[in-house]
Amino acid sequence: MIDLLQGTSLFSSLHSSQLQSIADKCSTRTFKAGTILFRENEIGTTFYLVVSGAIKIYTTNKHGEDKIMTILTNGDSFGELALLDGKPRSATAQAIEDTKVISLAAKPFQQLLKEHFDINLSVLKQLSARLRETNQQVQDLTYMDARQRVVKTLTKLANDYGSRTGTVVRIQIKLNYNELSQWAGVPKTLVFEVLHELQSKRILTVSGDTFLLDLKQL
Repeated sequence: MIDLLQGTSLFSSLHSSQLQSIADKCSTRTFKAGTILFRENEIGTTFYLVVSGAIKIYTTNKHGEDKIMTILTNGDSFGELALLDGKPRSATAQAIEDTKVISLAAKPFQQLLKEHFDINLSVLKQLSARLRETNQQVQDLTYMDARQRVVKTLTKLANDYGSRTGTVVRIQIKLNYNELSQWAGVPKTLVFEVLHELQSKRILTVSGDTFLLDLKQL
């Protein structure tokens, strides 16, 4: 458990005795792809750190339409907002592939924040980054057309979750077409159109759940 905690940015500055005291209060859980860890508007009771796999954070409007806010992978944390302000969960968290997490209950998490300023700072930085990302999504919805949003979503996937070999970026994260449309904020039919167009221009190659983006062709 100590090795898992030390491998995350949130706890990397702590020494072994501090990590041990935290590890004693933590547990690990594994969730199958598709499992919902918590739902929007539920009472928050747990803080999570991703060890492996991927989690999507999304909201649902009154018409039942989902909007993905972010994708979290190794080392990312989530679930802290409801524990900080005592209000219900602001979004739903769902595993998009088999995912292992470290979990910490609300009371020891809050005690941890009281005892370690560095952890407070790390949590604030992550919350600030998500706020900036949300602000950028609002701007994109306001000023970019649907095709531009699809291309920008692919570019973000490449930047955040891709591995580069020469001019080709391999994106291997298990997002289906529904999830791509939810993240870009466009109809699924348009996602198909844009992906087909990019493939016809040899900018993009799609094979199963792997996307290959050729930067040279952009």
